[in-house]
Amino acid sequence: MTYMAATLLAEEGANPLIPHTYELVVGIFAFAVVLFVVGRILVPRIQKTLAERTDAIEGGIKRAEEAQAQAQDLQRQYQQQLEEARREAGRLREEAREQAAQIKAELREEAQAEARRLVEAAHAQIEADRQAAFAQLRAEIGRLSTDLAGRIVGESLEDEVRQSRIVDRFLDELESSSAQAVR
Repeated sequence: MTYMAATLLAEEGANPLIPHTYELVVGIFAFAVVLFVVGRILVPRIQKTLAERTDAIEGGIKRAEEAQAQAQDLQRQYQQQLEEARREAGRLREEAREQAAQIKAELREEAQAEARRLVEAAHAQIEADRQAAFAQLRAEIGRLSTDLAGRIVGESLEDEVRQSRIVDRFLDELESSSAQAVR
């Protein structure tokens, strides 16, 4: 059967591999139209879209690089500010320690001065009390000794001038004898 089809075609005189002329003309015309549409309309649009995408990608990369550089600058600035803040905090802590030590020393000095003042005031008060007690005791001893001397002598020693001289002399002798006994 194949043999028959080949003989039939050979008798017609047409080569099946070569197309007819009208098919060639229509094919060439269709190819030209498609080539014109693709070349004049689609290729520029595709190139434009590709250029836009290339620009967008390159611009995006540049913007990303710029954003990354900005972020690194901000990070460096932040690190510098953080370091400065740490140094400032350390300096403030040191100043506070120094001030605390100075205040502590001042308070200690004030407390010691107040203690000395209180001790001196207490000594002065004790000395004043001693002097008052001594004066009171001296007056009482003088009165008692004049009463006793008056009873012993049998005469009145109520003259105050005479009584004061006798008492003073007696107490002076008493003090000098007690001072010699202490040495």
